[in-house]
Amino acid sequence: MSFDGLNPDALAFFDELAVNNTKEWWQSQKSRFAENVAGPFEALAEELEPEFGTVKIFRPYRDVRFSADKSPYKLQIGLVTRASAAHYLQLSASGLLIGGGMYQPSPSQLAAFRSLVDDARTAPDLEATLAEVRAGGFEPMRDDELRTAPRGFSVDHPRIDLLRLRHLAIGREEQPDGWMWTPDALDEIRAAWHVVSVWCDWLHANIATDPEAR
Repeated sequence: MSFDGLNPDALAFFDELAVNNTKEWWQSQKSRFAENVAGPFEALAEELEPEFGTVKIFRPYRDVRFSADKSPYKLQIGLVTRASAAHYLQLSASGLLIGGGMYQPSPSQLAAFRSLVDDARTAPDLEATLAEVRAGGFEPMRDDELRTAPRGFSVDHPRIDLLRLRHLAIGREEQPDGWMWTPDALDEIRAAWHVVSVWCDWLHANIATDPEAR
């Protein structure tokens, strides 16, 4: 399967799914999902794998076992490389989320990161790396960040914004745009992932890998 671009119908599909998140509606639209949403992502994954390694496409089903929200289907499709510090791509009705890193670092990885942030000898290299990815439009993912300083650190720490992070990942959001529906999307996403690689390389060089983290 050749990659000719993502399909703009994916936006409408997820908009409609948001108000019809039922098994009945999904079954009636399953072939549409396979052709217009999953199909282009599978073709894109095949194009990216030679350079970035094996790519996993997430299943569309939500894990509702421990959630008050029992809606069965995700309102996005995502793919991720299989690495401790991974590359990520997500398509939803609001557009693309491009990112990567360690979204769920282990406690030991998070502790190692905070030690590097705290150390005046290692912090400059980290800050230079972040400056490089910020120049490419990426920012650290701050959802679920701590409200105050982690235990053992002062709220007045000069790098408190980094110490509060709970995800060692960066992201960039792209609003729906014409390039997404053309073959040019491959070059755009590949170029963005090259920026993500700068961050992933820093993590691999400075934070011990952990098979339970991604």
